[in-house]
Amino acid sequence: MNRWMIAGGAAVLLAIGGAAVALQNDTTAPVSTDAPKAAPSPAATRKAAPAASEAPPVTAKETPMNQRVAVLGLLNKRNGVSRDLTMKPGQAVRVGDVIVRLRACETTAPWEAQQLTGAFVQVDVQGFDKKWRRVFSGWLYKESPSLNVVEHPVYDVWPISCEMTFPSGPAAPAAPVASSSRSSAKKSAAPAEPPAAAPAAAPEAPPSAAESNAT
Repeated sequence: MNRWMIAGGAAVLLAIGGAAVALQNDTTAPVSTDAPKAAPSPAATRKAAPAASEAPPVTAKETPMNQRVAVLGLLNKRNGVSRDLTMKPGQAVRVGDVIVRLRACETTAPWEAQQLTGAFVQVDVQGFDKKWRRVFSGWLYKESPSLNVVEHPVYDVWPISCEMTFPSGPAAPAAPVASSSRSSAKKSAAPAEPPAAAPAAAPEAPPSAAESNAT
C-alpha cells in the first residue's frame, strides 16, 4: 500500500515539473506593434533635393559679323599721309576723293597653327570727271599682303586688326608623366659593377746557386 502511494506521489511530482518546463520553453518573440515606415515618394525626394545655387557656365560664342570692329590702314601716296580707319562691317568712310567700305573681317582662332587677320574691303575713287569708280573689291590679309593688294597709283589700303571672340577651344594635351615602374626599370637595367679581381699570386723566386749545387 505504501509503495503504491509513494509511486503515485512521484508521478504527480514529475507531471508538475514537466508542465513547468513546458511553460518556460513556450515563449514567443515580442511582436512590434509599430507599422513599417513607408518609403519616401519620388515627389518628396525631388523636393528635398537642394537647388543648384550656381548657374551653368556660359561659354563664349563667336562674335557676330555686325559686332566686330576692324582697323584699316589708308595711305595717300601723293603726300605720304597715312591714317587708321576704325569701322564695323557694313560701314564706309570717305577721306577726300576715296571711299573705303568694310564688308567683313575675320581672324583665325588662337589655337590655329596659322594666324591670319583678313578684311573684305571695297575701295571707290572719284576721278577728275567727278565719277566714282571701284578700284578694288576683295580680301586683304595682314600677315600675307602679297596675296591680294590694292593696285592704285594714289591709294593703298591694308588690314591692321579685327576684334572678335571665339568659343572655347580644345583642351591642351596633358604633359606625359614618367611612371615609377619605368624609372625603377631604368635603374635596375644599369649594369652592375664587376667584382674586383683577386690579386695575382707573386711568382716564386728562382732557386739560389747554393741550393742548385747542393742538389
